[in-house]
Amino acid sequence: MSMATQSKGKQSVSALATQLIAGTNKRLAGRTQVLIAGSSYTPAQAIEKLQAIVNLRSDVDVAKASTKAKLASEKADMPALRAFMGAFVTFVKAAFSSQPDALADFGLHPKARTPLTVEQKTAAAAKRKATRAARNTMGSKQKKSVKGDVTGVTVTPITAPKPPAAAPTGPSAPATSTATTATTATTAAPAASGAAPSTGTTPHTSSPS
Repeated sequence: MSMATQSKGKQSVSALATQLIAGTNKRLAGRTQVLIAGSSYTPAQAIEKLQAIVNLRSDVDVAKASTKAKLASEKADMPALRAFMGAFVTFVKAAFSSQPDALADFGLHPKARTPLTVEQKTAAAAKRKATRAARNTMGSKQKKSVKGDVTGVTVTPITAPKPPAAAPTGPSAPATSTATTATTATTAAPAASGAAPSTGTTPHTSSPS
């Protein structure tokens, strides 16, 4: 049975109780006793019990309406209030960080870190190793042992281009040495006078007998 069906059923019970009260006041007010479920009740006692049903339902409805309003108020105001409380806790921890008894007065009890036992350290190391294996990750030492697949490097030499030769500014006449000029002048002098050149020997002259 759904909540809506239950609520509707309770409302109908309350409505019926209200109607029974009205009928009792109208039809049974003159009787002194009425027999209900093997017990005798006066009309006033019967009305009192029926009215209790109506009152309970009414109180619940009022409480539900009030609760609904309070829940809406809490939903609207609580996030900002929780944020303020978190900030206040941070302030208290900073102000009394070295005073555990003062922190206890605020309801704050910092957790003391218990050193791990040898068994716990061993278990933690094994867990980390298994996690690395599952994730295919490596530690720093394992990473250092991993090298690349390059087995050699071929270097191609690159020769820098030669600078272009400077173009000549103009033809230059060959220099004539002074010695050459002097030799040429000496050789040309006998030729100009018509004399035969000396052979270096003295002509033979026969004497008269």
